[in-house]
Amino acid sequence: DSRFAKDQLLLMLREWYMHPSGQIPAYEWAFGDVNPPVHAWAAWRVYKIERRLRGKGDRAFLEKVFHKLLLNFTWWVNRKDAEGNNVFQGGFLGLDNIGVFDRSAPLPTGGHIEQSDGTSWMGMYSLNMLAIALELAQEDPAYEDVASKFFEHFMYIAHAMHHLGGEGGISLWNEADGFYYDVLHGDGSDPIPLRVRSMVGLIPLFAVETLEPEQVDRLEGFKRRMQWFIDNRPDLADHIVEAQRLDGKIRRLLSIVTQPQLPRVLRYMLDEGEFLSPHGIRALSRYHRDHPYVLSLDGMPHRVDYEPAESSIPLFGGNSNWRGPIWFPVNYLLIESLQKFHWFLGEGVAVECPTRSGRRMNLWDVSIELSRRLSRIFLRGPDGRRAAFGGVETFQRDPHWRDLIPFHEYFHGETGAGLGASHQTGWTGLVAKLIAQSGE
Repeated sequence: DSRFAKDQLLLMLREWYMHPSGQIPAYEWAFGDVNPPVHAWAAWRVYKIERRLRGKGDRAFLEKVFHKLLLNFTWWVNRKDAEGNNVFQGGFLGLDNIGVFDRSAPLPTGGHIEQSDGTSWMGMYSLNMLAIALELAQEDPAYEDVASKFFEHFMYIAHAMHHLGGEGGISLWNEADGFYYDVLHGDGSDPIPLRVRSMVGLIPLFAVETLEPEQVDRLEGFKRRMQWFIDNRPDLADHIVEAQRLDGKIRRLLSIVTQPQLPRVLRYMLDEGEFLSPHGIRALSRYHRDHPYVLSLDGMPHRVDYEPAESSIPLFGGNSNWRGPIWFPVNYLLIESLQKFHWFLGEGVAVECPTRSGRRMNLWDVSIELSRRLSRIFLRGPDGRRAAFGGVETFQRDPHWRDLIPFHEYFHGETGAGLGASHQTGWTGLVAKLIAQSGE
């Protein structure tokens, strides 16, 4: 029900929960932690779904959400960009123990971590807010100026990820590896790339959006300012791609991950020896099963191993493991991002899926393959068993239980068995969408 979804979003942004500074609580036992800023994405998705179903979107809802999220976006910029360079240190970000350190706690080195995921979430947030502002500007030109603000802010963020501190500075993109990493800034020490192949390095794929001429050409002020920015900041040109349609009109793609980088990142993501599981994309590469990442500081090793099920360490409580299992929400966002890239790039981009298989697919077909693998978590296989139930025979065989399918917090990186709490109910509706999309 779209009304329920809208009410929940608006409730979360009420003054009862949102701090006057614009901060939104992470969860009930630690208001000060920070979760990924997906509220604009959720609002934009709800608006578009309702518009498609009913022929008209709820603009009043979209405006209410947008005004509150302006406060939250500003809080992020003021509180989570420690050096004012458009690279962010979100901390926890819902990824619990994915890193070398507990990202909610002070670092043993002092200093801070420049986060590839935190910065990418803010790039995605900028594009979500840009999309909403452009929609609102179709009927109210007052929103054109703020649309320009989010366009420019995205460009600055995308550039900073690759040129932190200016040309020749630090990059969250590792050209040698072809992947994104966090960078550790200790007090008084040289920056250290934390070369862990994890979901942290795939989240940059989320920051992608297409600007269609039917939307942009009606907004003369926004279009003029955007073109001025493009013409006068050629150093940022890698993150905007223009393509001319047969009718002469210009389409534009905005993305953190550039076209040359895209197949390099996907080479890891679609490798069954790395991220690609029979049941989706792992949160940590299987490469680290045989090659643990170890960072030694003052004689003490800090280690990240591939653990496809429950965590074996107490970091961040040890209750939500991001060191190998499959997490459904980020898998869904990866699928959506691949479809956005395909919408613009079309058949011009094809990659091996799986990597080294010799089987090439366009990005839409890759998204369908991922949808199919995720669906297999919940559907019965040829042997009549559901991966989500694992080895619990009562759930697999008993007619009173076998069709009562829970939605777990995360799923085993090898078998797809459900693990952790069964409470991620807000995402369960997406399972049906992926099953329908995959044709399973």
